[in-house]
Amino acid sequence: MEKNPFKFGSIVNEPYFTNRTKEIEKVISVLNSENHLVLISPRRYGKTSLVFKVVTELKRPIIALDLQLITSAQDLAAQLLRRIYREFPFERIRQYIKHFRIIPTISVNPVTNEVDVSFQPGSNNPAILEDVLNLMEKLSKKNNRLIVVFDEFQELGKIDTPLLNQFRSIMQHHQKINYVLLGSQESLMREIFEKKKSPFYHFGLLMNLEKIPYKEFYDFLSGKFKSILRNYDKISENILTVSGCHPYYTQQLAWVVWEKAVRGEDPGSLLEDASQELIRTHDMDYERIWMNFNKSDRKMLIGLSFSDLSPLSEMFLREFNLGATSTAFSILKRLAQSGYVIKANSQYEIDDPFFKMWITQRRKA
Repeated sequence: MEKNPFKFGSIVNEPYFTNRTKEIEKVISVLNSENHLVLISPRRYGKTSLVFKVVTELKRPIIALDLQLITSAQDLAAQLLRRIYREFPFERIRQYIKHFRIIPTISVNPVTNEVDVSFQPGSNNPAILEDVLNLMEKLSKKNNRLIVVFDEFQELGKIDTPLLNQFRSIMQHHQKINYVLLGSQESLMREIFEKKKSPFYHFGLLMNLEKIPYKEFYDFLSGKFKSILRNYDKISENILTVSGCHPYYTQQLAWVVWEKAVRGEDPGSLLEDASQELIRTHDMDYERIWMNFNKSDRKMLIGLSFSDLSPLSEMFLREFNLGATSTAFSILKRLAQSGYVIKANSQYEIDDPFFKMWITQRRKA
């Protein structure tokens, strides 16, 4: 049996990575310079996969940290230091650690060789984070610069308000690091990097990552399905119609279609059966999510599920009883920040196509 060629839910690399030739060239160009990159896109568009794909090609050291999982400045310093230990030799790090103003506690798991780092509880001294950030600069080399990736960078100010200022004051002096700052909340990211009063104003090259172009995705899908399906071209087209070329959901749907195809299920109903299986799998999740929306959010999501009109148009607002344009815009902004709605090609749409199908099926039922 052939191995399923589709992958979702984690960092995607070869042979699962779908062609993003132009984006790869642009990221390589930035990382081969002494500049920093700010990469913005909705969640699950493949930002992290794109960066790791480039780093693999460049063969450069990398330290990556998701700021959504960080609880404090002290925790941030400890998690960064753990990742530094994964990338650089112990002895080399030790000669710098002994000069830290606050010495961390370091322990090593004798079985996995994994390092655990902690600082004295309750210590909020800014020197802790400053020493760790500067350690990365000291360990890096001019001819093989370290790449430091902070995912969901818009969360930094939420961890601790002064962190944006502290990070900027330290990072601006680093000459041997390329910083890659990823974010999924466009409005917050643009506020950080485009407002003149922000400490990170014009810190790096700002790049928006869009959906994978239809032609590139179609070629990728049809090339994989060709070996097991006669109607590979039609299946590929229909998958993209359902997923809207969303990187994550396209791979997810294609994975289920492949599994059904190799089991010999009816080729005529593969896509419909795969879509329904995904809806059933997430039914309880969707129900829990739906219960947490207020009435206005629900009206907007129902409207986006049933209508192709602009959600800010007068006809849409009247049909779904959403009131003034300003009210609808506030709802869309709130749903976008929580990741349920995305703006693609100047149009608002529900991020998860299977959640959209769940809504329409529940309404019709």
